[in-house]
Amino acid sequence: MAVLVGVVLMAVKFWAFYITSSNAILTDALESIVNVVAGGFALYSLWLAAHPKDENHPYGHGKVEFISAGVEGSLIAIAGLIIFVKSIYNLIHPQSIEQLNWGLALTAGAGAINFCLGLFLVSKGKKYRSMTLQADGKHLMSDGWSSLGIVIGLGLMLLIPGNPWIDSVVALFFGAYIIYAGVKLIRGSVAGIMDEADVELIEQVVAILNKNRRPNWIDIHNLRIIKYGSNLHVDAHVTLPSYLTFQQVHDEMEAIDDIISERFGEETEFFLHPDPCVPGACAVCTTDRCSENQLPLSEREAWTLDKVMQNKKHGRVR
Repeated sequence: MAVLVGVVLMAVKFWAFYITSSNAILTDALESIVNVVAGGFALYSLWLAAHPKDENHPYGHGKVEFISAGVEGSLIAIAGLIIFVKSIYNLIHPQSIEQLNWGLALTAGAGAINFCLGLFLVSKGKKYRSMTLQADGKHLMSDGWSSLGIVIGLGLMLLIPGNPWIDSVVALFFGAYIIYAGVKLIRGSVAGIMDEADVELIEQVVAILNKNRRPNWIDIHNLRIIKYGSNLHVDAHVTLPSYLTFQQVHDEMEAIDDIISERFGEETEFFLHPDPCVPGACAVCTTDRCSENQLPLSEREAWTLDKVMQNKKHGRVR
């Protein structure tokens, strides 16, 4: 649906440019080409990412979403650069603007539709943890904001007639904004491919674990989360009382899996490594069934982002 809407809006914007010859409106029209191309690639990426795991892709196909976001960001940046260069040319060689009222009306309507569609895609992208949907939605929202800015900027030409340079200045500003939006998408894409830590996501996981913490969970450390599209792959070490049986250890691991999966969905995959407790952990252990406690409980230690990401057991160093 987003691709079809993009094609219609692209035609509307190019019609607005045709009747006005406005550089600023051309910036909007050129970005619509990117919307359509990027939307088509995003659709293909979502289709591919939905494929189940197989022998050649044991972690699934979700990483293609980062590639999709990178391609979209590159196209946006290139469109912004073309706009920027053409605007500088027309500052030096200005051209007349015609039928600006109609052009502004068409641009404003198309921008409003793009913004609403972008909000919808971002909302769905957050719900399904899809970087492709969020990237496409943010792109459409930025297109809506740039359309609003262009309408406001060119509205000045109606109030201050005889100043065609305003058109090129407005186009320069939004060309730079479009380049920035494209580079930001590329940056996010590279971060995902390089498995950069998602601090916000890890903080959500830590908050859930703190809220549902069991006495036997002495600490969680070396926590890492990798995203494969909408799928999450979670690695962590969990310190447990050394006297637990193998079955009890398994049950505690299952409990952690269930708690996180309930919040993030069935696509969450866990690799949890149980560690036996050490004497120094007695200071932060809240279980009352241990007969080998060697240190008094100092206080229940709240798990924080810094503590869970370190590859080190919690407790007093002895």
